[in-house]
Amino acid sequence: MDPHNDQALVSREDDAYWRDVDLYIGGTEHATGHLIYSRFWNKFLYDCGYVCEQEPFKKLINQGMIQGQSKFVYRIKNTNTFVSYGLKDQYDTTEIHVDVNIVSGDRLDTEAFRHWMPDFATAEFILEDGEYICGTAVEKMSKSMFNVVNPDHVCERYGADTLRMYEMFLGPLEQSKPWDTKGIDGVHRFLRRFWKLFFDRDTFSVSDGKATPAELKVLHKLIAKAQDDIEHFSFNTTVSAFMIAVGDLTDLGCNKREILEPLLIVLSPFAPHICEELWQLLGHEESISFASFPVYNPAYTVEDTVKYPVQFNGKMRFLIELPKSLSREEVEAAVRADASTEKYLQGAAIRKVIVVPGKIINIVC
Repeated sequence: MDPHNDQALVSREDDAYWRDVDLYIGGTEHATGHLIYSRFWNKFLYDCGYVCEQEPFKKLINQGMIQGQSKFVYRIKNTNTFVSYGLKDQYDTTEIHVDVNIVSGDRLDTEAFRHWMPDFATAEFILEDGEYICGTAVEKMSKSMFNVVNPDHVCERYGADTLRMYEMFLGPLEQSKPWDTKGIDGVHRFLRRFWKLFFDRDTFSVSDGKATPAELKVLHKLIAKAQDDIEHFSFNTTVSAFMIAVGDLTDLGCNKREILEPLLIVLSPFAPHICEELWQLLGHEESISFASFPVYNPAYTVEDTVKYPVQFNGKMRFLIELPKSLSREEVEAAVRADASTEKYLQGAAIRKVIVVPGKIINIVC
């Protein structure tokens, strides 16, 4: 707050300006070492009259722990023979953690296992259908449990952006969630699909054409969703929204700068490396990190159609999408003329059609 003040810890003016920290994010295991310690000192300084806030932080978030999938082998007691998971109940066994990096799915690489520790160099295996199947449990990610996933290896194979987005996609920030390497592929495919929006085969191809209403609707729905989710630290649902938006823009065949440029800015906090590269390909010299976040325009996201659930005597049978501007009489005429209505009537006569505009249609027969 006041690092060059040699007369006091902090001047009253600077302390009144900076006050407390807006946001503290830390793991639950750091509560004693960091949170309680800082609160103790802050309250001490407050009681002594040196600072103006009783608490050091306005908001606290404890991020959940990323858990590991532990793998186990089963050693028959007093032997160097290991029995596969499905056969272990036939023997008196000891459960041993095994390095997850020598297990594919639940299948153990027996030769790698023999090289893993000197004590197991002469290990023998009782297999199921020619394979050794490991046991599995979700536990705290720890070196002692041999279930640590090295992020360097993930970055080498998939790239740092995939790792970042996958960690956010795992689940809500404050919940603990298990790591599943198989789930990384989905995020990696998304980034590859996103990259293809800017290319025609291997050629960079971005148009300066005017964006269509459908394209603007996709973009501005994403801007609104991302802005709200980031404010609430709901990063996993933001990643889902990115996937939906990129899928919609791909279906629309969009390669327009008017759409892709703001899309890059919204995605850049989540996947900074790929966005920085594409930003430069678009002709920008300054980093994308200095670009202003796009402004949401609600006019682009106004729905002009309504999906009506159509009920027959109170039971929902099908959906019909109609223009929002239709009057009650026009909605009734449209549903009477729909082929699905005739199908569900099964020859019965319509006694009455109840239309709640923008909500529901109920056919009484």
